[in-house]
Amino acid sequence: MSIDNQIQVVLIDDDPHLRQALCQTLDLAGLKVLTLGEATGLTARLSRDWPGVVVSDIRMPGMDGLELLAELHGQDPELPVLLITGHGDVPLAVQAMRAGAYDFLEKPFASDALLDSVRRALALRRLVLDNRSLRLALSDRQQLSTRLVGHSPQMLRLREQIGALAATRADVLILGETGAGKEVVARALHDLSSRRSGPFVAINAGALAESVVESELFGHEPGAFTGAQKRRIGKFEFANGGTLFLDEIESMSLDVQVKLLRLLQERVVERLGGNQLIPLDIRIIAATKEDLRQAADQGRFRADLYYRLNVAPLRIPPLRERGEDALMLFQHFADEASSRHGLPLHELQPGQRALLLRHSWPGNVRELQNAAERFALGLELALDSTQDNPAASVLTSTPGGLSEQVEQFEKSLIAAELTRPHSSLRSLAEALGLPRKTLHDKLRKHGLNFADSASHSTDDE
Repeated sequence: MSIDNQIQVVLIDDDPHLRQALCQTLDLAGLKVLTLGEATGLTARLSRDWPGVVVSDIRMPGMDGLELLAELHGQDPELPVLLITGHGDVPLAVQAMRAGAYDFLEKPFASDALLDSVRRALALRRLVLDNRSLRLALSDRQQLSTRLVGHSPQMLRLREQIGALAATRADVLILGETGAGKEVVARALHDLSSRRSGPFVAINAGALAESVVESELFGHEPGAFTGAQKRRIGKFEFANGGTLFLDEIESMSLDVQVKLLRLLQERVVERLGGNQLIPLDIRIIAATKEDLRQAADQGRFRADLYYRLNVAPLRIPPLRERGEDALMLFQHFADEASSRHGLPLHELQPGQRALLLRHSWPGNVRELQNAAERFALGLELALDSTQDNPAASVLTSTPGGLSEQVEQFEKSLIAAELTRPHSSLRSLAEALGLPRKTLHDKLRKHGLNFADSASHSTDDE
């Protein structure tokens, strides 16, 4: 059993009379004390961030004070350990101080000496843990900036929300379009939480066949159904002590949704064909690309499950709403790909930057990452703003000289304007600041066609 964080002092001495007297001294001073007659097994009961101090005699049967000091400092070198020594053990205590003991007290000692040393050790422990917490928070922020690249207000807000929610036990509902990075956010929530040492189990509900989804999630006992020859541990049970990420939750059947609601409310799971309720210490992170409220109104999703999941929603902004984040992300992924393939890094040219900023990125970050990979490989690719727009923007990592770059930039600007609604060729020419004759020539030169634009009329052409 682990030692409660409310305990401030663990006192170890094999002499029951001295142990009782010292405990009374500490207790009367308002300190919460746990007394032990031996040191064996203590280290396993203390977490690395336990906020207390250890007071131990040196001479004890089994594990002595010096062995305990070495073992405790193997787990946390900054844990204060105070040693109690007899008169003949002073040289041994000096050796212990050199090994990292916080202080030693020579028997017999006054109660005030013990209290003074313990209080100073507790103050030091608080300072150490505060600094450790600050360093961890800084590391978490840096980690988030690396995982969730971008300086747009939307991404700054998202990182703040993740940082705040990660420290809680709350289940989370992630809302985002296909390719927006829902699993990246889920992993960040797990890795920045106190569950980071536990399992992270990701499962796509939309990819599971209806015939196996319950067994996959909840597990089954032998004989639960035809072909169930041995026990299977389900994903929820497998994630015990950690986090389960359930993507495309909107695709789950209403029957499975009932079981998920029960699991969320009671934190127990029952395997198919079994009668035992298995308690779970688990965090559920669900994700969807749909409006679950609308799905609930249409009877496709349980309203009670929606309200249970919607306590802590996180919306991932689509890439088209994030401005110049697209440029930063593109260069980030392109540099990663170049390094992975052992290729030289390429910088985006002005015309290429314009293409990226004007593209609507219907596939979000996933589409951008694929485009960046091709860019790093020196391959041409088309960025179609819509499926109906045949005027593709060509992006390549190997532009020619200045004249070629200018031509590419000009073509990208015209192609991008063609994706906007224009009632006539005249309005398109006015938007580009060109005479209609010049625009005709440039459309022909670049292989573009006004008839392929988003909306047009030929009334005044």
